[in-house]
Amino acid sequence: MSDNKSYILGIESSCDDTGAAVIANGRVLSNVVATQEIHREYGGVVPELASRAHQQNIVPVVHQALRIANIDKNQLSAIAFTRGPGLMGSLLVGTSFAKSLALGLQLPLIEVNHMQAHILAHFIKAESQSAPSFPFLAMTISGGHTQIVKVTDYFDMEVIGETLDDAVGEAFDKSAKLLGLPYPGGPLLDKYAQQGDSKRFAFPKPKVSPLDFSFSGLKTAVLYFIEKETKANPNFVAENINDICASIQFTIVDYLMDKLKNAVEATGITQVAIGGGVSANSGVRNAIKEAQEGYGWTTYIPKFEYCTDNAAMIAMVGQLKYERNDFSSQAIAATPRMKF
Repeated sequence: MSDNKSYILGIESSCDDTGAAVIANGRVLSNVVATQEIHREYGGVVPELASRAHQQNIVPVVHQALRIANIDKNQLSAIAFTRGPGLMGSLLVGTSFAKSLALGLQLPLIEVNHMQAHILAHFIKAESQSAPSFPFLAMTISGGHTQIVKVTDYFDMEVIGETLDDAVGEAFDKSAKLLGLPYPGGPLLDKYAQQGDSKRFAFPKPKVSPLDFSFSGLKTAVLYFIEKETKANPNFVAENINDICASIQFTIVDYLMDKLKNAVEATGITQVAIGGGVSANSGVRNAIKEAQEGYGWTTYIPKFEYCTDNAAMIAMVGQLKYERNDFSSQAIAATPRMKF
């Protein structure tokens, strides 16, 4: 790698957000995200519609990212893209575009694991964000994943606990849907929860092995609870929405923290970082901050814009791989079930 500044273009298209970002030596110059509103009508992400929207968005999003970064495409050093995991159709759009652009500009191509990127987003150089030192524990929590990862080095990661069924983000969204809240319901549930009494209603925490998660039983418990209460009082949800949301959120966050405590005890590692879309949840962020004071952990919470799906984290991984000359061939293919 030369001493000159390297400009990495990151492209993210794993689900329903089309993202492009430019990073220079760890600092974000632009981070553009086009969110697809069409899925609200269907109460969830429709894969076919998502891939079509990516096709419409990707060129203007990349163009805007370059414009905001104030660089020309010919100044780029490499193209990084999300290879997986994610929705196949969505990944194909980003992968195909990245390969074509890299080929046309004769630039190195860098594949990125989306879940690794959520963890390595902590290494983006930004105000009010410090990076953990190795080793540390990372809890990646999103709509599609729930994992506890032991991170020994940038690309030496081991999943030591994960969900056996649904992801935590899905548990938030499905619970919100049961309450009649529109998609995406997780952020709305969080909003109502902040006004409610978290101890008003009790929900069970699933019992599985110490480092693993399960959320399907919790969703079923919420369903039966609402059915029972609305049978007695049809206006129950409307009259108690804040307390119901607060109680559900408290149960989920407390469950996440139980698992983190187990992981710290099992590994002896007290540096703890969170990542993924659900790390934007106020309950999770507060619990992590409290753990720093209560348990003596050193905790790391990414800036809000690096929690949800974004291309800055893809570009950050691209930067790290570029420094290691870790490039991909043009034969690379999108991998929806990509592992660490």
